[in-house]
Amino acid sequence: MSGDSKQASLGPGRDSGHPILIPATAFETSQQTLPPGYIHLGVSKEIAPTLRNFGIKPDSLIREAGLDPSLFDDGTNVVAFTALSKLYNLCVAHTRCSHFGLLVGQRATILSMDLIGRLMQHSETVGAALDGLVSNLAVQDRAVVASLTVSESMVLLTYAAYQPQTESAEQITDASLAIALNALRTLCGADWRPTEVLVPRTAPADPEPYRRHFRAPVRFSQESATLVFSAKDLKRKVTGADPLLHAMLKEQLRRLRGNLGSEFSDDIRRLLRTRLTSTRCSAEDIADLLAMHRRTLSRRLRDSGSGYRTITNEIRFEIARQLLDQTDVSLGQIAAALGYSEASAFTRAFRRWSGRTPTAWRSDGRPR
Repeated sequence: MSGDSKQASLGPGRDSGHPILIPATAFETSQQTLPPGYIHLGVSKEIAPTLRNFGIKPDSLIREAGLDPSLFDDGTNVVAFTALSKLYNLCVAHTRCSHFGLLVGQRATILSMDLIGRLMQHSETVGAALDGLVSNLAVQDRAVVASLTVSESMVLLTYAAYQPQTESAEQITDASLAIALNALRTLCGADWRPTEVLVPRTAPADPEPYRRHFRAPVRFSQESATLVFSAKDLKRKVTGADPLLHAMLKEQLRRLRGNLGSEFSDDIRRLLRTRLTSTRCSAEDIADLLAMHRRTLSRRLRDSGSGYRTITNEIRFEIARQLLDQTDVSLGQIAAALGYSEASAFTRAFRRWSGRTPTAWRSDGRPR
């Protein structure tokens, strides 16, 4: 890390009873890029004021998650995703609010996404703005991936956490969907609404907060976190867009993407997370997509200390674990989504990954 990077302390250390989980490293995304597993605070900066709305002082919970409360003074700071996930879990437990992530995302604006948000604001069309979001998200977020699926009449904007053993994925994706909606209303007008919203978690006792925010049908226990809307919206012009500023922001993000220095295996992990449940994902398919030979793909993964089958199984396990933990999706549906022809084949694979059957995992909960 360069000398002008901001280095934040973790607050109380081991002597005061607070274990240090990760380095609380903070830096501005306009100057630095992220290592895998780190995330631009952005939207999650709103955790602190959301806790205050519940009458809870946020600093003690933030420290319990292994983070320095001062990080939450600036949305351009970056934290380890493991610590942020733990913080969301703590927030849900202390507020007893199962839709805490939704409340966090509701407070955020398009500018909470920093450079990407400004790029979207100055894009010519909504379609160009969303392309900019999907193409550049890795600059500010190396734990969640976004994808855009466009058909003749409909668009699916999908978010997914892709780091292994993600805690509170449902809170992260709730926040992502909520800010995505706010961003689209900034671009399309305050009255804009999606056709429907898909949420990968069981229906809460009171679904009204979701319906009130999205102003659209909300379907729970789905395989993905997705906003569904008309393809016609992609052609909408963005009011007030400045082409010159857009070009400058686009170039700045292009340079940051070029400096990512990412592990090749992390790039493949992101790619697989967006495609594994919707299309063919053999090593040959991914190599073709990247315009490289299958042997080149294998060599580059081997050089990074991994392999295609290993990463594929890790992503399959992460998807399966999230669906088993957070939804009522049937085992047959999960098996089909992961590319297994039979539920029995999925069960055997899941037992290899976890030492338990999917049914036992869902019944007993994740091992602690």
